[in-house]
Amino acid sequence: MARSYLWIRRNLFSSLFDSVLSILVLALLVWASARFLGWALHDAHWRGIYESRRLLLVGLYPPEDIWRTWVMLGIVAVAIGAMMLPKLRRFPILIFLVASAAAILVLAPPGFDRWGGLLLSLMLAVIVSAASLPLGVLLAFGRTSRNPSLRACCTGYIEVMRSVPLILVVYWIWITVPLFLPDGSVSSLVRGMIGYTAFNAAYVAEFVRSGIQAVPRGQAEAAKSLGMSNWTIATEIVLPQAIRFVQPALVGNVLDVFNGATLVFIIGLTDFLRAGQMILADPASSGTVTEVYVFMFAVYFLIGSTITFGARRMEARMQRSAR
Repeated sequence: MARSYLWIRRNLFSSLFDSVLSILVLALLVWASARFLGWALHDAHWRGIYESRRLLLVGLYPPEDIWRTWVMLGIVAVAIGAMMLPKLRRFPILIFLVASAAAILVLAPPGFDRWGGLLLSLMLAVIVSAASLPLGVLLAFGRTSRNPSLRACCTGYIEVMRSVPLILVVYWIWITVPLFLPDGSVSSLVRGMIGYTAFNAAYVAEFVRSGIQAVPRGQAEAAKSLGMSNWTIATEIVLPQAIRFVQPALVGNVLDVFNGATLVFIIGLTDFLRAGQMILADPASSGTVTEVYVFMFAVYFLIGSTITFGARRMEARMQRSAR
């Protein structure tokens, strides 16, 4: 209690100007919160959202396979619990990759094109983030390689992807994949994931490259003097430390991928935002524009805040362990 009082006194009421500003902001927040709660509890019409909950949450996913989404949520809960265990929380990325693969195996049987709504947005973020990591690691090592050709190719790929908008890459991959596989049937979602992964891997590569540069060169030189191969040095000495350095940035990148998932509407997919717009296209729901967008804002805010909180906790734990 005393610590909270000191924090408030130091950060909100340390001077006359700060005190007046804090009181004005607090009064504005109380007024805005009261108005919003009054609207949400008495004037808002939430029935349309409740009746359209299936479209918002899972899109066109078959009703008889809804149990698969509950299994997927169970996998996520187990993964989060594992990350909190003292012996396993040092391997959050490995747990994330395993949980991602398990979730895909559970949800895939009805077909990727049946995914929609919030399910599509979440799984797109999970799959793209998981697939971007190994590709980003390879690109990062390629960009720091002593081989001029390999370094030039990886650098060119990274710079090209970072210089064009995501929507262009996704649309280009969506169009060109059928040209290379004329006799094959690749779903729109898979093509969208390939494009998104190709784009995001360039950013992951830059994160990992910064981690590689943060590892002291003396460690690699000492390992070479002991006769270790370049592969052993890269995978057992440099990479584990580099990933540890950039873990918070990689977790934050998951949030960027999730927020960018709304762009898949260009290839005909129904993500969470698109599902809300489809509800508003119905004349019967035309009067619930505010309710639909408030609901979607709340969901995006909740998921984004959770990911941000996890990244900050991870960063704080790393700072404590470095002392």
